[in-house]
Amino acid sequence: MTTLKRQKQPKPPPPSRPSPAERRGLAVDELKSKPRDGALILDQQTQDDPSRFAGDGKAEEAAEILEELINLMDLDVRVEIRADGERIELDVTGEDSGRVIGKKGATLDALQFLINKMVNRFPEARRHVIVDSGDYRERHDDGLVSMAKRQADRAVAEGKVVTLQPMNARDRRVVHMSLAKFEGVSTMSQGEGMRRRIQIIPARKRR
Repeated sequence: MTTLKRQKQPKPPPPSRPSPAERRGLAVDELKSKPRDGALILDQQTQDDPSRFAGDGKAEEAAEILEELINLMDLDVRVEIRADGERIELDVTGEDSGRVIGKKGATLDALQFLINKMVNRFPEARRHVIVDSGDYRERHDDGLVSMAKRQADRAVAEGKVVTLQPMNARDRRVVHMSLAKFEGVSTMSQGEGMRRRIQIIPARKRR
């Protein structure tokens, strides 16, 4: 596994433009130990099929797209990459990383959506790209899980359905999964679009 760290560089003057590798000035370090969850490593092979994703260039393409978008935003950050099988993680750190996150992770989600669309414009060997900043997504998910369990306890104690605030599809999935084995409740989604929300339903309802 290797880590590629990308430091933001000044935009090159027109009309000539350096290659992506020249512009980024990649520094490659070999990782000797297993990284923590959420660390970003570039691995060109997978355990299931070492050759399936090797050399497809999508990890580098995703990082290049993200870097271009960040340059347009004029932010002082760097990008690190990890690829593991079909999963590609791009981690943005630096002085302006908070602006990359945005309100409730909205900017991260928008960047992630755009990059996935661009990298996977062809159906062959699709990769799932995750854009993160530090451990924001992990902290965000931990907060969702804690909230979901508190509300599940409330639903059981009161014997009433608890309806959560509207969430995006990713956050709803985190909540559904966190309560899948929670004793005494079930969950379901209700509503449409941006107003779609989760209901936590106790097994025993009180009248």
